Amino acid sequence: MIQALVFLPLVAALIAGLGNRAIGNVPAKLLTTGALFISCALAWGIFLPMMGGQTQPYVAHVLDFIHSGDLNVAWSLRVDMLTAVMLVVVTTVSALVHLYSWGYMAEDPDQPRFFAYLSLFTFAMLMLVTADNLVQMFFGWEGVGLASYLLIGFWYHKPSANAAAIKAFVVNRVGDFGFSLGIFGTFLVFGTVSIPAILAAAPDMAGSTIGFLGMRMDTMTLLCLLLFIGAMGKSAQLGLHTWLPDAMEGPTPVSALIHAATMVTAGVFMVCRLSPMFETSVTATNVVIYVGAATALFAATVGTVQNDIKRVIAYSTCSQLGYMFFAAGVGAYSAAMFHLFTHAFFKALLFLGAGSVIHAMHHEQDMRFYGGLRRHIPLTFWAMTAGTLAITGVGVIGVFGFAGFYSKDAIIEAAFAAGGQAGYAAFAVGVFAALLTSFYSWRLVFLTFFGQPRWAASEHIQHAVHGDHHDHPDAEDAGQETEAHSHGHHVHPAKGTAGYHPHESPWTMLVPLGVLALGAVFAGFIFHHGFIDVEGNFWNGSIAFDAHLMHAMHEVPLWVKLSPAAVMLLGLFLAWNSYIRNPALPGAFVAQFRGLYAFLLNKWYFDELYNVLFVRPALAIGRFFWKKGDVGTIDRFGPDGMAAVVAGGSVAARRLQTGYVYTYALVMLLGIAAAATWAMVR
Repeated sequence: MIQALVFLPLVAALIAGLGNRAIGNVPAKLLTTGALFISCALAWGIFLPMMGGQTQPYVAHVLDFIHSGDLNVAWSLRVDMLTAVMLVVVTTVSALVHLYSWGYMAEDPDQPRFFAYLSLFTFAMLMLVTADNLVQMFFGWEGVGLASYLLIGFWYHKPSANAAAIKAFVVNRVGDFGFSLGIFGTFLVFGTVSIPAILAAAPDMAGSTIGFLGMRMDTMTLLCLLLFIGAMGKSAQLGLHTWLPDAMEGPTPVSALIHAATMVTAGVFMVCRLSPMFETSVTATNVVIYVGAATALFAATVGTVQNDIKRVIAYSTCSQLGYMFFAAGVGAYSAAMFHLFTHAFFKALLFLGAGSVIHAMHHEQDMRFYGGLRRHIPLTFWAMTAGTLAITGVGVIGVFGFAGFYSKDAIIEAAFAAGGQAGYAAFAVGVFAALLTSFYSWRLVFLTFFGQPRWAASEHIQHAVHGDHHDHPDAEDAGQETEAHSHGHHVHPAKGTAGYHPHESPWTMLVPLGVLALGAVFAGFIFHHGFIDVEGNFWNGSIAFDAHLMHAMHEVPLWVKLSPAAVMLLGLFLAWNSYIRNPALPGAFVAQFRGLYAFLLNKWYFDELYNVLFVRPALAIGRFFWKKGDVGTIDRFGPDGMAAVVAGGSVAARRLQTGYVYTYALVMLLGIAAAATWAMVR
């Protein structure tokens, strides 16, 4: 069963990709989508019995891979509770994204290639989460990196898409370099890459030291930090996060698949899978806490001022991943995985809902050109409302709550229960980020679905109505305009756009929205007893479990439990007051705090800083070696120099060729005389 689940997407990807247009759009879509729905059914068939205790963890051997000295790598598929959770997340979201893409990509001429890339990505992710050793995990790790490069740059005719794909690939190479060093170091220390063997031996290595860069360092701290650098790259943590927002250049289904539920959660999965290693180093777990908390805060602040609907959700993803990491850092690995599980449903829902809005608005992504859409696309409106209720954590303690109410609140409570400076700092940041999450999430809803239509200013809508061509206003350039201009007043439909009416998406896009909406509403309520069970029976030893922390988490003071709900309501009120009741308020705020607004709009200037520190020096070094090295030295004295010698020799030789017989006779006579003289001398 597990072999079919993992390899069906690969077979479908190969057939659709190699067959491409020869087999046609519909067969390629049927094959890849059908394979994913079969894998999804198999994943739920593994997850539910294992959750009920009817199935025990097992390892399915596929083939022997590498055997060289002490290095023995077998290709095996590990199935335990942690794997089962990830199998459900990956296959469910991927299957629904495949179906959704039938409608969203209906007019694209390269549909077989797109669906092949989707299935290839899913296969790589499945290989990652079923890995029984670090080499196999690295194979899946790099596989999702390759597939994400192909998907982000799918529309390769767009320079911005190519640049975003390269940026994602390069930034992830930085993280992957740290991850590979961590794997090398782990093999050096433990003599194996088998994950079960490493985790069993990890406690015995606590307190030992190892040489690194001329220093003696704590062995487990060094290994965990190197591995965590890889997680920072894949999961877009602060410092290696810059690729995530740019990746929105890919088609919206790509955003939902890669950046909501699969690739970006690979880092969280890896930390949880190797949790017994991280538990041996207080320094490493503190680093995870602070990096996660800083990421949650950074991304939430930037999300409050974004105008591109997909970028708002992208920064929201970055922020929610920060929650998962600081949960893992405080030792609440079960809460981190629970939020990963619920986040997959409501974030994929929000991304696909945004795609439905973009589809209705003729590919316009700037929320300042929306407004009043709830009357035109009501099903999309209610789906995105369900996702917003889930991500903001709406619920009543002891009664019912949406998905995020159970998982995000559990993380905040776990941070408080963990105590200590790092735990309390994470708790404070988590509560404040929850306030910002509520604000930017409801801001998106109000700007998109409420108020008067503001379509007149959209050049995409003008193009849809008139048929004339206009360049799309770049989101970054448009973002430089002040909120006073953007929201200080409503732009009413002009006469030329009065004939444009947004339309609801086709059923292939609405069905996935409906299914994901059910997950956003009920996933937390149904599964929270298992995921955050105080005894840890649900996990059956697949992650490190701190029963004391789980008990303490359930016994935190009432004000701690109510804090997320209080800030959620405050964020809702601020968004309503700013974008419904008094639309001039954002403009007034920007006029008062222009520096702060510019700081957030420019994403804390990370891209500008990296441009100065890394990009420009790299280009300067490359230019130097190109001009002085390749052209000035190698070409000058190499091929160009030898060519010049040959050309000069040819000119000299050509001058000797006069064409007169007596000249050639004289040369022959001189040659004979020289030969005779040489013979006589001898």
